[in-house]
Amino acid sequence: MSALGHRGGIVIALSLALALMLHMVPLPGWAAAARPEWLLLVVVYWCLALPERVGVGVAWFAGLLLDVVQSSLLGQHALAMALVAYLAIKLHQRIRVFPLPQQAATVLLLAGLYALADLWVRGMTGHAPSVWRALLPALTTAALWPVAFVTLRFLRRYYRVA
Repeated sequence: MSALGHRGGIVIALSLALALMLHMVPLPGWAAAARPEWLLLVVVYWCLALPERVGVGVAWFAGLLLDVVQSSLLGQHALAMALVAYLAIKLHQRIRVFPLPQQAATVLLLAGLYALADLWVRGMTGHAPSVWRALLPALTTAALWPVAFVTLRFLRRYYRVA
């Protein structure tokens, strides 16, 4: 086995860990409302690139880690992340052939669904923000999709993650 783990599993794990760390970076008040969903970007990329390796279980675990980091209701982000991962895997063959702007539009829909699922759980617990404030991160997430896609594709090819 190579130093990169079984077919690059270390690269996948490190990219997820880096995304989780980016999510914890403090932002000023005006920018915090538009914080991109970094972990969602990375999970969607790996679900599209390697759906047989990164699936709903990995997304669920990543969402649980995000719940712990944010001190939110346990399973809140895990549910939304697993839902988005399931849809990304089911549609991966279609989404992969789209050009980057169309992929970004698809990621906007997936991130919007993630935000709505998260908003639903928050509403059930009585902590729901306004709908527009909840959907703003979906816009920034979709705007960052081309950068995340190109960066993660470079890492996947450079380290021969299969």
